[in-house]
Amino acid sequence: MLKMLTFFQGLPGQQPVSGAPDFPRSPQKLPSTSEAESEASMSEASSEDLVPPLEAEVAPDRDEEEAGKKKKKSKGLATMFSVFTKGRKKKGQPSSAETEGESECSPRPPGQLPTVEELKVDLERGRLEAAGPLLALELELQEAAAAGRASGEELVRRQSKVEALYALLRDQAAAERLGGRPAADAEGRTEAERAFLHMGRTMKEDLEAVVERLKPLFPADFHVVAAYAESYHAHFAAQLAALTQFELCPRDTYMLLVWVQNLYPNDILNSPKLAPELQGVRLGTLLPPTQIRLLEATFLSNEVASVRELTARALELESNRWTQDVAPQRLDARCHSELAIDIIQIISQGHAKAESITLDLGTQIKPLLLVELATFLRSYQRAFDEFLERCRQLRNYRANVIANINNCLSFRTSVEQRWQTPPDLRSSLLSPLNELKSRGFDTLLQSLFGGLKPLFKRFTQTRWAAPQQTLEEIISAVAERMPEFSELQDCFREELLEVVHLHLVKEYIARLCKRRLVLKTAEQQQQLAGHVQANAQLIQQFCTQNGSPATWLHHALPTLAEIIRLQDPSAIKIEVATYATWYPDFSKGHLSAILAIKGNLSSSDAKSIRSILDINTGAHEPSKALFSLIKVG
Repeated sequence: MLKMLTFFQGLPGQQPVSGAPDFPRSPQKLPSTSEAESEASMSEASSEDLVPPLEAEVAPDRDEEEAGKKKKKSKGLATMFSVFTKGRKKKGQPSSAETEGESECSPRPPGQLPTVEELKVDLERGRLEAAGPLLALELELQEAAAAGRASGEELVRRQSKVEALYALLRDQAAAERLGGRPAADAEGRTEAERAFLHMGRTMKEDLEAVVERLKPLFPADFHVVAAYAESYHAHFAAQLAALTQFELCPRDTYMLLVWVQNLYPNDILNSPKLAPELQGVRLGTLLPPTQIRLLEATFLSNEVASVRELTARALELESNRWTQDVAPQRLDARCHSELAIDIIQIISQGHAKAESITLDLGTQIKPLLLVELATFLRSYQRAFDEFLERCRQLRNYRANVIANINNCLSFRTSVEQRWQTPPDLRSSLLSPLNELKSRGFDTLLQSLFGGLKPLFKRFTQTRWAAPQQTLEEIISAVAERMPEFSELQDCFREELLEVVHLHLVKEYIARLCKRRLVLKTAEQQQQLAGHVQANAQLIQQFCTQNGSPATWLHHALPTLAEIIRLQDPSAIKIEVATYATWYPDFSKGHLSAILAIKGNLSSSDAKSIRSILDINTGAHEPSKALFSLIKVG
């Protein structure tokens, strides 16, 4: 018993879904006939194959039909450029194929069905309205089978031709819908982007229409949704395969990968309406895996080159503003530059683009982008160094220095928190930033430290006669300059205050180590120790109140004061051993300079005290230097 389609019965009053196909797939194939055989034999068929004998007598002349068929042959799939150039007929206007068909075919008597040849020509021309007569032919065939007017072999032969026409109808629906010219838009999309959008949106809408309108009319074993999906997939894939044969611009390469790897499988095939219908249907990818890998490699190369170009351009524009003495912006009373924001955005967008294709591609591009960032930061450091050397006389010199120091915060935060980087790469990223910040601090503090130098010399010039007064003048000079650093970000202002704190302690110790002061009595030594202790407290109080986080410096001066005060060599040894654990760069040279102040200490006791530094105290290597910055002579 043949399975016949009756899906159009009861549909005349229904309105088709706008813009979506409403055509069935061919019935399930009979095992005795293949689709290829039926297509090949179709040119030999006439209406006698599909209609009762009495109606066959009034069929049009076969010679006219053959002539009409030969005059208009199937054009096959559209070429790649038809995606952009093929027109769609306007609503209410006949297509050229329709006009030509009307002129070629002789008038058909009312009620007479078209022949297989006529339907085939109509379908090849894209006249998808031929589905109605095709159904009528199948109904006639169904009646013939029911009435026993044809043998089983004859029915199989006729049915195979109808099946071939249904397959042609389905494929013509895909070709007509996907091959249409995409509508122009005002969003600046390229032709390829508009074509991708048109094909993807059309395929989704059409398949959803098939699910809603055609599937209910078919038995489950017809798998009508899968049939249409396979046809649309094949046409979509053919268009993309043709496109990849040509050289693509970076933008179209990216868009092609987004559609193939993301939008098509996720937004179309896996949409809520289609995903349940396509379970178990293996459509595959729109492009072969090898072609996808090649396109991904091209995308990675294009994106890295684009990031390199954009970051270099951003640095050039920013450095031009420095040299042209353009004042930086102020944001929340801080000197501000957009450079760090621009660079981070460029890197992040490159990463996001790769992830929009696949998460795996995002993983692949991340180390490449971070290498580009490291290269940029070294270039940034060199450009900043050149600015520091050549532009000292500019009016906005210090403001731009502060703005660039502030830039380091955004870069550092991204490296340490946003981008998980291996230690070696993190070091290569942070090293240029630390150098830039350090050079900026040196520039900002150069005049301040230069002004403090004569004041520190006064300690030794007066043989520590009035150390309290001298230090108060030093603190006043520093306090007077503090407002100059208010436009630094808070964290960098604290770091700069730590540098100031370190400088005050370092210079004070350097004056104690000049070997120009020798005190013979214990009373004199205790008096000097008292001055050092008081001065240490003043330095610590001032720096802490202004935001210095350098608590590691708190023991530097008080312990030296204690070494000067003590008279028992054994007690001095204990203090020295403890001091060496806090400041491992405290050397015998520094210790000898301090012990030289104690004029009543024998050389043998001094040697014994120095030997304590030969013992491994278990101290860890310091992250910050103090005594290694102090020269002793």
